[in-house]
Amino acid sequence: MDISVELTLTPLQDNYEELIKKFIKKIRDSGFTISENPLSTQIYGDYDDIMEWLNTEIKLALELVENGLMYIKIVKSDRSNYEPNF
Repeated sequence: MDISVELTLTPLQDNYEELIKKFIKKIRDSGFTISENPLSTQIYGDYDDIMEWLNTEIKLALELVENGLMYIKIVKSDRSNYEPNF
């Protein structure tokens, strides 16, 4: 089953930029199809593959912050080719 996942890491501390950059670089190196914008990063692909990867990488990212939030949205379908039609 294909999914689309939107992630936003929000460290609640000073000096947060490097933590966010490190997380985004790991997403870029994941091998999944991704899309980035200033507010979030989207990952597209197989449910099992993405969720296995996220289980490890979200834990590592949260271990690096003193306090933080991880926002996750999951859509059942690969929306990587989405283009507005209005």
